[in-house]
Amino acid sequence: MTTVAIAGAGEIGGAAAHALAASDRVGRLLLVDPAAAAAAGKALDIRQAGAIGGFHTRLEGSDDGTRVAGCAACIVADRVGGGEWRGEEGLALLRQLNPCLDRAPVVFAGADQGDLLAIAASELGIERRRLIGSAPEAFASAVRAIVALEANCSPRDVMLAVLGAPSKLVVPWSEASIGGYALQQILSPVQLARVEARVAHLWPPGPSALGVAAAHLVVALLSSARRSFSVLTQLDGEFGVRNRPGCLPARLCPSGIAEARVPELSTRERVHVQTALGA
Repeated sequence: MTTVAIAGAGEIGGAAAHALAASDRVGRLLLVDPAAAAAAGKALDIRQAGAIGGFHTRLEGSDDGTRVAGCAACIVADRVGGGEWRGEEGLALLRQLNPCLDRAPVVFAGADQGDLLAIAASELGIERRRLIGSAPEAFASAVRAIVALEANCSPRDVMLAVLGAPSKLVVPWSEASIGGYALQQILSPVQLARVEARVAHLWPPGPSALGVAAAHLVVALLSSARRSFSVLTQLDGEFGVRNRPGCLPARLCPSGIAEARVPELSTRERVHVQTALGA
């Protein structure tokens, strides 16, 4: 039975748990939160929704971090009433969980967990491929939705990546496409300017979007999905930056990031990305 652990039963963690359960791709979900009763209650609520939604995922809630042992992936989300896991509390959580995770990937679902991802790599020595931030994919999904509205098409027809750093994300429009055609052939300069103006206000995504994005990345991890996702990872020379978190398109596999790709950028886009990363 495939088990996925979620550290934190707050709004983001609950959204991730519900999306994963509804996907019916995970046999067991474990919500771990210091508020054990709240975690167990949320697990029960989602489990009861299975009778309506037609999914059969087993859900449990606990305050015992050691129970994550044997999980296929772990999502680091937010505590009940306490916000995203960050800083010293987030590091203490990872110190507790890491020995039990073996080599399972860790998905950081929050919008402000870039520093925690970097600390996990530098202080805990967790391999880069196992550390994945999913918030950029939530942002990219919102951008795709806006582009689709402007182009009068389905968001599934829109292909684009997100680069840079959290809160300073850059969309390389020269790489984007709609239905197999270059985006700039479909949208006029006026339409693209309108999209860019709206995109500037999309960060940070809300808790539901963050949770669902984390769930989608976990499903992609478990199934070795062939499509790329915009993820936050510890950079290793990309754009001239090392040992700092940044966003890249990547393919995923059960052990984490299978391949990260640096898109071909225009000179203007490269300058914007390097500026965002502080390179």
